[in-house]
Amino acid sequence: MRRHELTDEEWAIIGPLLPNKPRGVARVDDRRVINGILWRFRTGAPWRDVPERYGPRTTLYNRFVRWRAAGVWDKLLEAVSAAYDGDIVMIDSSCVRVHQHGAAIKKGAMTIVAWDAPGVG
Repeated sequence: MRRHELTDEEWAIIGPLLPNKPRGVARVDDRRVINGILWRFRTGAPWRDVPERYGPRTTLYNRFVRWRAAGVWDKLLEAVSAAYDGDIVMIDSSCVRVHQHGAAIKKGAMTIVAWDAPGVG
């Protein structure tokens, strides 16, 4: 197993929660796809730079987008959080300070939705 890839224990938690509706063509290995998606977000690299060992980048991107729309990622996060029962720490942008040069926003620029959420800030 490579660094930062899902362990057998982690896979045992999330594997059963994944959608499993086979339609015609057999799906690419879910564990390999999730490892590829996680690699992409851990490194901050664009989809086109994901190593080939994780499969076609279009498969990774499409699976990520479809599962995001279906709420699969939310279910996985809840299951992992419950399984680790407080032994895991996650941060988001609400606890990270912005550098002074990043504080000004240009006119007409898109705002980040999380910053506009009530009660944040």
